[in-house]
Formats: sequence, structure tokens, C-alpha cells
Amino acid sequence: MHLGLPTPMPASEREKYLVHWLDDIKDTTEELYLVGDIFDYWFEYRKVVPRSFTRFLGKIAEFTDQGIPVHFFTGNHDIWMFDYFPLELGVTIHRNPLKREFNGRRFYIAHGDALGPDDKGYKILKKIFTCKILQWLYTRLHPNFTTWLAHTWSRSSRYSKGLSGDFQGEEKEILIQYAKTILQQEYFDYFIFGHRHLPLDYQLNKRSRVI
Repeated sequence: MHLGLPTPMPASEREKYLVHWLDDIKDTTEELYLVGDIFDYWFEYRKVVPRSFTRFLGKIAEFTDQGIPVHFFTGNHDIWMFDYFPLELGVTIHRNPLKREFNGRRFYIAHGDALGPDDKGYKILKKIFTCKILQWLYTRLHPNFTTWLAHTWSRSSRYSKGLSGDFQGEEKEILIQYAKTILQQEYFDYFIFGHRHLPLDYQLNKRSRVI
């Protein structure tokens, strides 16, 4: 969703679509998995979180208040989630891929960033972003400035690369190649990823798929 990113449809309208969808599925949902980059930028200071997104946060609280587990996988844009979601909303935060079994089917769930052998530049950047000392230094800066800086960087990067991309073919799709590598070690029926900005249901073999 990248809530906060300027697009032809205002972020508030995209948020309403997301909330309406959550309303539609709430009565039939046993567990909810959000695979990252729900926000275009999220950073938690000890006493401050980003403004806006009130409808979405309230809807997530409805899920957890009704006993529906909600799982949030940090993406490369909302990597700086700490304890606000667990403490205030009862959400479980995941920073690494998760293996689960539902109704006899095995699932491998992740955001998808920094997986596979490529994109070494981003992997270095992710280590910088997750460095505790650098995070502490970042909090010394005023939230107004850091939020402006993050949105400016994101907007420049996102629109220079395009908001989505075409399917590049099996050999060039990093997450497909990554899934195939995992299958050499362990079986899964479904690999569920975010990150790619590409609606995809790809058959890896007779039984395994990448979504």
C-alpha cells in the first residue's frame, strides 16, 4: 500500500480501500498476515509515531480485540517498527521469513527484500538501517525533518524506478530463484511475498507456487 506515498489516488483514499477490504474479510479471517510496506515510511521514536493512518490502525485493533492474530512483516519501507504495534495493537512483528502449516499445506511467508544472492547494495543499506547505534543517532533528529527526508528519498527512488514492473521471466525474478533454492532444501506448497509490486501467481512445479 505504501501509505503516505503521493500517487494519483490520494493516500487517504487508498487507506479507505484497504480498510473496506479488511471489513469484508474480518468475519471469515482466522489469522491476518501483512507482508510489509503497508507504510511508505514508518519510524518510531520513544514517544512519537507518524501521524495519519488512523482508520487502518483502528481496524487492525478491531481484529486483535476480537482475538484474530495479526502478523506484520517489516518491509524495506517500514523496517523501523519497534514496540508500538505489539504494545498498542497486539500485533506480532516478523523481521525474518516465517514457515507455517495450514490445513496440511506448507507456507513460506516473507516481505521479500534482501532475499537471494543479488542486490548487494541494498543488503549493505539494510545493515545500516538496522544498526542500533545509527538508529539511536537518527532519533536525535527532529521527526519533522526525518519524515520529510524519508518521503523525499522514497518519492525520488520510487518514481525513478516506476511504481511497478513487468514480469522479467523466471531466470531474472529474484524471488522465484530464491524460492527454487529453498525447495532444494525443504518443501513448501506456497511462497508468499510482498516487495515486488507485481501481481503474480507463478507455478514453480506441479505442487509449489509463488504468490
